[in-house]
Amino acid sequence: MTDKLIIFDTTLRDGEQSPGASMTRDEKLRIARQLERLRVDVIEAGFAASSNGDFEAVKTIADAIKDSTICSLSRANDRDISRAAEALKGANSGRIHTFIATSPLHMEKKLRMTPDQVFEQAKQSVRFARNLVGDVEFSPEDGYRSDMDFLCRVLEAVIAEGAGTINVPDTVGYAVPELYGEFIRTLRERIPNSDKAIWSVHCHNDLGMAVANSLAGVKIGGARQVECTINGLGERAGNCSLEEVVMAVKTRRDYFGLEVGIDTSHIVSASRMVSQTTGFVVQPNKAVVGANAFAHASGIHQDGVLKARDTYEIMRAEDVGWTTNKIVLGKLSGRNAFKQRLQDLGVTLDSETEINNAFAKFKELADRKSEIFDEDILALVSDESVTSEKEQYGFVSMSQRSETGERPHASVVFTISGKEVRSQSDGNGPVDASLKAIESQVKSGAEMVLYSVNAISGSTESQGEVTVRLQNSGRVVNGVGSDPDIVVASAKAYLSALNKLQSKADRVAAQG
Repeated sequence: MTDKLIIFDTTLRDGEQSPGASMTRDEKLRIARQLERLRVDVIEAGFAASSNGDFEAVKTIADAIKDSTICSLSRANDRDISRAAEALKGANSGRIHTFIATSPLHMEKKLRMTPDQVFEQAKQSVRFARNLVGDVEFSPEDGYRSDMDFLCRVLEAVIAEGAGTINVPDTVGYAVPELYGEFIRTLRERIPNSDKAIWSVHCHNDLGMAVANSLAGVKIGGARQVECTINGLGERAGNCSLEEVVMAVKTRRDYFGLEVGIDTSHIVSASRMVSQTTGFVVQPNKAVVGANAFAHASGIHQDGVLKARDTYEIMRAEDVGWTTNKIVLGKLSGRNAFKQRLQDLGVTLDSETEINNAFAKFKELADRKSEIFDEDILALVSDESVTSEKEQYGFVSMSQRSETGERPHASVVFTISGKEVRSQSDGNGPVDASLKAIESQVKSGAEMVLYSVNAISGSTESQGEVTVRLQNSGRVVNGVGSDPDIVVASAKAYLSALNKLQSKADRVAAQG
């Protein structure tokens, strides 16, 4: 067995399946570039057959990324596999990841197929994919709840057909570490040709054990690929967290005895980029990337750390990228300095127009805020108005009045299909009044299911970052807006969510 642990990142596919976390092609490309800087081995860029938008995103990433293998998910059918192969044509290194459910429950209730039918379709799909690309991964969906004898039969057959990676997912987060590790080991011991494939783990976090289960699959089961996401992003309770797995293996190399190729100095910037793009805020006590991950409040702890860091710190904050997030620019900074900082942060804007739009917004922000942090720049370029000229709704300006004993009132100017409209409303607070003013013109009928505010950096001068989650006709979207004025940020976030709601992009949910 190799002593290298392959890191397979599925932030752009499984992570995107979080309600409201869907990303545009440009947002996906930006994150893919950051994952490449992180030296992720495999980037699962999407599910090419699910929509034209996802196909274009996979294709764009495959064409642009050179140092990581680019992967597309596909169901076990010729149409999905052909679509994935087409999207991956431009990749330096491409992989098709095909899957079909193998648990009795999924075969009977979801697929309505017999075990023999699933067996044949799994074989045929891998054979078909192997004729199109040299690198094929197979996943038995709900593999952990599958019958051991049947699973051995299927996996032996797909390895014989050319699957170079076998992924055993705990699709519903049911596993317990020791049992899951033994499950992987038993499969590898019972399948005669198991040594012809790299074994992979893909664990969900429904019981809070995704990282523990994945590491047990590696240590006990002998898996050499872990499928994970930045910040543990994913549907339901999320996925195995990339930063936690990587730092566990690096910090406890004495136990795992494995190498990982990740450049950990980019972990924090990747975490912040994903958080600001999706609007999913990282909790302060999140391991490795949370704001409190290296903070010490206890007097005893503080005294110990001051005397010797390793009394209470098993990792160095700078090793995962915390010390790189310094104040970098101000109102006197020029366009070239701004452009260089974008490159340092892994952000590539494709046209001079986009760079000019971003720089104009930077100068506008610098006039209002004396210190510009990296987080401010990432929030700025995540603003849809920088990279998109065809959004239906756009923020222009607003005024609001709020004083004790009086009902708050807001007046908002925004564009609808390029035409300015003005609307006003009262509300329970200035934010409520502002959003009601917008809704009175738009009449979307959407239900707000989440409103959250996060400070981008740590001072009263900080930009506020607002996430608004809207639901309408079964569709859930997130909108993110940032501004030093939290009421303005709220209006921008609401308009951003409305833009996503009116988008016609279709998505097909998939699990692996």
